[in-house]
Amino acid sequence: MLSLEFNRRYSMAHRLLSDPSSKCRTPHGHDEYVFIRLRPATRLDLGGSNMSASFERAKRAWHGWIDSAVDHAFQANLADPLIGFFREHEPETLARVMTFDGDPTTEALAIAMALKAKAFLAIDGLFTLESLRIQETPTNAVGLDATDMAGLAGWVPGQWCLRADNSINDF
Repeated sequence: MLSLEFNRRYSMAHRLLSDPSSKCRTPHGHDEYVFIRLRPATRLDLGGSNMSASFERAKRAWHGWIDSAVDHAFQANLADPLIGFFREHEPETLARVMTFDGDPTTEALAIAMALKAKAFLAIDGLFTLESLRIQETPTNAVGLDATDMAGLAGWVPGQWCLRADNSINDF
């Protein structure tokens, strides 16, 4: 069976708190790409539509979330003191903060994005997520597939990634 793939570019910023000596402790940004591969739930309609299902709705929901919520968001550990600063001094900024239980690594982001994609896809059930890959830099990427997701023991970066909406935090 064929798979369908699409990707999106976005800009982001984050910082990692767990390693005090890491250069990633300083807030910094990346231009990243996310690639997703979908598997149709039904067989190809050969000789008819020549597709199993239109992926326009899935693509529109995914690109809409990336463009409106993920692009230029600040990814933060829920324990980051910057969240307290934003609450006190810039509460409007909180809508642009993507939160994580733990550091916002590319690995955690890949899990969050995979869960969010699965939530969007569950709306109509026409596709399942086969794999997701985030190209963090020209030389670094993180990818996962359904087998990887099954091995996570139910860990989720935040409840926001389980909802089929444009949320990036649970504030």
